Amino acid sequence: MKKALFAVFLGGLILLGLGCSKSSSKVSDTPLRLVLKAEPSNLNSILHTDVPSAEVIGLISNGLFRLNSNLELEPDLLESYTVSDDGKTFVFHLKKNAKWSDGHPITAEDVVFTFDTLMSPKTNTVRRGLFVIEGKPVKFKALDTYTVQATLPEPFAPFLTNMSMGLIPKHILQNTDINTATFNQKPISTGPFNLVVWKPSQYILLERNDLYFGSRAKVKKIIMKIIPDSNTQLMAYQKDEVDELQISPKDVDAVKKLPNRVLYRYEDLQYTYLGFNLKKPWFSNFLVRQAIAYAINKPALVQTVLKGYGKPADTPCAPVSWAYPSADQLVKYDYDPKKSEALLVQAGFKRNPKTQWFEKDGKVFEFTLITNKGNPEREKTAEILQQALKQVGIKMNIQVMEWSSFVKMITGPKDPKPFDAVMLGWALGTDPDSYLTWHSSQYPAGFNFVGYKNAKVDSLLVQGRREMDQKKRKAIYQEMHKLIASDLPYIFLYYPEVVISIHKRVQGLSKPGPAGLMNRIEEVHLIE
Repeated sequence: MKKALFAVFLGGLILLGLGCSKSSSKVSDTPLRLVLKAEPSNLNSILHTDVPSAEVIGLISNGLFRLNSNLELEPDLLESYTVSDDGKTFVFHLKKNAKWSDGHPITAEDVVFTFDTLMSPKTNTVRRGLFVIEGKPVKFKALDTYTVQATLPEPFAPFLTNMSMGLIPKHILQNTDINTATFNQKPISTGPFNLVVWKPSQYILLERNDLYFGSRAKVKKIIMKIIPDSNTQLMAYQKDEVDELQISPKDVDAVKKLPNRVLYRYEDLQYTYLGFNLKKPWFSNFLVRQAIAYAINKPALVQTVLKGYGKPADTPCAPVSWAYPSADQLVKYDYDPKKSEALLVQAGFKRNPKTQWFEKDGKVFEFTLITNKGNPEREKTAEILQQALKQVGIKMNIQVMEWSSFVKMITGPKDPKPFDAVMLGWALGTDPDSYLTWHSSQYPAGFNFVGYKNAKVDSLLVQGRREMDQKKRKAIYQEMHKLIASDLPYIFLYYPEVVISIHKRVQGLSKPGPAGLMNRIEEVHLIE
């Protein structure tokens, strides 16, 4: 499964492939059995917002570029490309042997249609900002059947990374409402596999795409079983009903005892956070956000929840990223419950001597934290935070929601959003551009669903996109990360490590790392 090159809701992981065994040329008749930890929202590459959808899309869709095991971009649907000296004009030459799974050739018209549709105000997408530079859109033009020109208003560092987004077919979608198209649930493919069956709440069945322009896959079928509950996932893996499983830290010891399994562990481009709805009166107060931050013992969370498989987080950037701040630039809110209580008093709250809850204007300081079902670490973290906040006089309720309802609540167009606080994770792209998450223009119809607004951060986000020199970009993002961490729109909780177990019958995997173990899905094969 190809690693998404842009931020998506964290709900799973994606992995890559390692050298070939002697049987690598043999095609496996036995299906590869994978796990989806939630129901995908849709299988349209420009509309989806979640990792389960991205995992399926990565097997059936291609962009102009893809990510290799070294986190480097390499051509995918491209034969070659050129860029002008001023960095504003790109000419892309498509592979002429690439076809959609219905036999229709993939052409420059599909590329132009994909990005014109993405830029249309009628399209319900959170990704439009990936192709808007200082308020002006990137313009795409077909020069001939297999040649596309992209004209940028300004040089734009993340542009080629963003061009990894999967294409959509003009000949299928040109006269439809993209938001409600049947294609979103029954897409045709450009990738190594085709969608055959999507049985909601049960499984997705993929079959090898024999029209794929690249190497034919070494497995004929993939069954992606939809199993939201972590205990049920573990049971399925123990019963040998699935071939791989990303493991909850609490289950590592049990999985280690299973025969014929290999355990992988590595750092990833992701973090887990507690996000505040900054439009809510409680959380618009910086002192209140600080008080909550000082009430949380992050190292204890890592040990208790992650069993040591992770690190405390302090910034919206993962330690494996080239843009991660140096130690002296990190803004830390170390555990200090007495300071937490003092800040609440400073913010005008008083502790009720009978109930021990802090109150203001006759109202108890009470709020509800929402998170998604099927993630035991987040649920356990929420319970620990609930007790930690109780100790400092804050009443936090917990609401665990089914995934689709959860996503709808936080990404819907309402202003203000109908939640108090949210616990979620971000799977980050290889480029540190986080415009979609933090720029004020991305609220309410975008990934900035907490309503964060800081003019300096907005400016730095634009500068980071414009600057082409990586050393200078790093300095820009480090300053930006410091400002965000100081403002506390989120409390950055921890960087969870990926812990995954794969049956020994699954071969063709790559070295463990953020690009994933099954990125080169064409090379993955099974031995008995």
